Order: sequence, then C-alpha cells, then structure tokens
Amino acid sequence: MHHHRHPDIDPQLLSETEEQRELRTVLRDFFTEESGPEDVRKHLATPRGHDETLWARLAGEIGVHGLAIPEEFGGSGFTFAELAVAMEEAGRALYCAPLLPTVVLAAHTLLNSQDQQARERYLPRIADGTLTATVAGFDEAEPGVGAERRGPGWVLRGAADFVLDGAGADLIVVRARTTEGARLFACEPAEDSCSRTPRRVLDETRRQALVEFRGAPATPVGESGEVTAALDAGRAALAAEQVGGSGHALDATVEFVAQRQQFGRRIGSFQAVKHRLADVLVALEAARSASAYATACVALASPQLPVAASAAAAVCSETYRLATAEYVQLHGGIGFTWEHPAHLYVRRARSSEVLFGTADHHRTRLAELVGLTTRPAA
Repeated sequence: MHHHRHPDIDPQLLSETEEQRELRTVLRDFFTEESGPEDVRKHLATPRGHDETLWARLAGEIGVHGLAIPEEFGGSGFTFAELAVAMEEAGRALYCAPLLPTVVLAAHTLLNSQDQQARERYLPRIADGTLTATVAGFDEAEPGVGAERRGPGWVLRGAADFVLDGAGADLIVVRARTTEGARLFACEPAEDSCSRTPRRVLDETRRQALVEFRGAPATPVGESGEVTAALDAGRAALAAEQVGGSGHALDATVEFVAQRQQFGRRIGSFQAVKHRLADVLVALEAARSASAYATACVALASPQLPVAASAAAAVCSETYRLATAEYVQLHGGIGFTWEHPAHLYVRRARSSEVLFGTADHHRTRLAELVGLTTRPAA
C-alpha cells in the first residue's frame, strides 16, 4: 500500500474564503449578543436544555443547519468547510444546542447512506431547524441494539448508552445488528416502545441519555452499516469546536492578565505568565492546522480523512485541555468558582476528550492507518 508523504490537498483550501470570514463575523456577533455564558446557564435548566428560539433563528436567519446539505434536500449546498466555521464559533460561545448530533452526525450519516427516501424525508427538516436528530450504536463493533423483521417492517430491541441528546432528539439513526450483519435504521422514538433516561454527565451543556428500545418501529436506511465517514466528520466537527473553545479560553485569559494587578504590576508582565500563554498559543496554532486539514478532508471526501480526523482529535483535545487549565489557573481563585464561566469550558474540554475515543485510541488508530503496526486497523 502506497502512502503519500504529502497530503494531496490544495493549500488554498486550508485558508479561509471571503464567505467563510463573513459567516464567522456574523456568527461571532450573533453568539456574543444572544448566547453568552449566562444564557447558556439559564437554558441548561429547561426541559430541552437549550434556547429553542435561538436554534430556530440559527437555522432560519443564518442557515447554519443547511450549510453542508445539498440544495435538493433543502440546504444551501455549501460544504463541510462552512459548517466547520459554525462549529468553531459555537464552541467558542459554548453553545449548548445539539448541532453536533443533528447537523453533523445524523445529517452526514443520511447523506452518506445514498438513501433517497430517507434524505428527502429528514434532511429538509434538519436544514430548517424543525427536526433534531442523533445517532446511536455507532462506536461499537457489535452494536447493543438488534433489529428484527415484524410484518412488513422492522423493530429495534436493546439499549444504547450515552447517546448525544438521546432524551430529546426527534430522530435517532441507529446502527443495529441484523441476521445479515449491522445496518442503519431511522427511528422516531415513541414513549410506548422507547424509553430514554438522561444520564448525569460532567458537561451539562452536552446532554446524553440511555436509550432503550422495546420493539420500537424503525425504517432501514441505505444498504450497509458503514458509519466510519460520518464518525470522522463528527471528529472533524468536534475538533473545530475545540479550537473555538481554546481560542475563547486564550483570549479571555490574555485579557484578564493584562488588567489584573499583583505586587503592583500587571500579572501579564511576569515572564512566567507570558511563557505559559505563549505555550497555549503555539498549541492553538497546531490545533488550528490539524482542524483545518481534517475539515478539508471531509469537504473533499478525501481518502486521507481517517488519518486527518484522528490526528485532529488527538491534537485538538489536548490543546483544549491545556487552554482551559490555564484559563482556570491564570484567573487565580476566581477561575475555580461556579460563577465564573471557566469551569463550564473545563467540563466541555474534559467531556469532548472522550466523545469519539480518547487521544490514546486515536494514536493507536493513526499508527495502524499509516502502517506503523502490524495489527489490522479497526
């Protein structure tokens, strides 16, 4: 097997276009005005866990949900590169609505499935913000949910745990076992055949649930149970979100140390503080590069995507961990308090680290993908 030393992606694709820059500006202003840390905190207590009016506006006024959805399915036909800009700005603002499960994981699974009927049924409603969706059973070789034929249709039995937005999503795309191997199914959960129990998780801004199917009616989606590309799109989107969160943490910390006085000097003037912030900046630049490359690979459906996605997952997770640790520590005592937004970012960073496999898992996968080990790639 031949491996290119140099990725076959035009460097132009890694720098921001005019449209992307405009989108970033619009979104940054939007989130600054409409969804600061106080707003996030306020909506965590509501049944759905986020501001549903804001979700509708994000879909309707700015068109975020339809960015990477083709026009024939109600989207605007841009690419994943534009969606990644939105994920980065959402991560920067710690936006807590289910963009990742709905617009990235479920939408890309439906798009990749080549199932015309499922795409026509669900994608326009994802694009216009009226449908929230998620995925279940994607990360196991052997999903914990099985599908069996009943009459003319199919039903699901079994459980999936820690499903993103599992308690609230209108649609769950489930990878389930059948007698012919794993397949994808679309399930619109109903109370009588599907129980959904919210899990207590570290990061309340990203809800997860135990979903138990008890003969829940479901429709097959596509022919195969292939979900690697959708998961890698999820990893690339999460990496962009982590870059946004890291950027916020660094900016907020720089601003704080420039103002805060200690021993009659601004603490930003101390050499040790400068070094620590410089370390975060260097890590952030590396994370930006890794994220941009993974994004370009999703947008172009490049065969390099698995490598790029795992590299971005490892690099961006560690950067976010570092940036949020310094965010707390360089704010001194106040960073540790519940009132300060820093701890919300720390929790998001910690929960993101394990969402699609740990950094160690991604290093192992990378080693297998680039042929450093003899074990077959998972």
